[in-house]
Amino acid sequence: MTVSALPLQAQQAAPSGSFALGRDVQLGTPQSGLLTIQPERLFSESLFGKRIAQEIEAEGAVLTVENRNIEAELRAEEQDLTQRRSTMEAEAFRTLADAFDRKVQETRSIQDKKLREISQLGESARREFFVASLPVLEGIMRETGAGAILDHATVFLSADVVDITELAIARIDKVLGDGLGQPEATDDQ
Repeated sequence: MTVSALPLQAQQAAPSGSFALGRDVQLGTPQSGLLTIQPERLFSESLFGKRIAQEIEAEGAVLTVENRNIEAELRAEEQDLTQRRSTMEAEAFRTLADAFDRKVQETRSIQDKKLREISQLGESARREFFVASLPVLEGIMRETGAGAILDHATVFLSADVVDITELAIARIDKVLGDGLGQPEATDDQ
């Protein structure tokens, strides 16, 4: 058996009705006991991951504008307080300055909480994506006869053919889409 015959044999060995895109149409799915996947790429290049990235970017932009507006308001309030200092008694000024400091701290805490919520949105979406992707990945495992899918980053050496990231993205996009609608289910799951 020659190396050039392997892709043809893998294509012939793939179950009928198997789904393939791009160069996978010619090569078929890999036939290997172990497969690799690039989880970060799987998420970030999927329609679902791209939608989440856009949502997080939009939320982050809103928060950035809000922070700038708050910062400008606080700066103006601080300048006003500084200008009033010379006309006030020390104790009265200290009361106003302490109240201003509390306001700054509370505002910072609220804005930090909003930032954490945006970050948690991404983490929750990532977990949801991987849970929803499991049936697709299991289908690829069955189709290829693989016993495991390993994180590509933890594999010391492997043939490119065992990396199923592109195939998985295509199938997950077909099944999950961007995660908002209900794409047509296929037999590839």
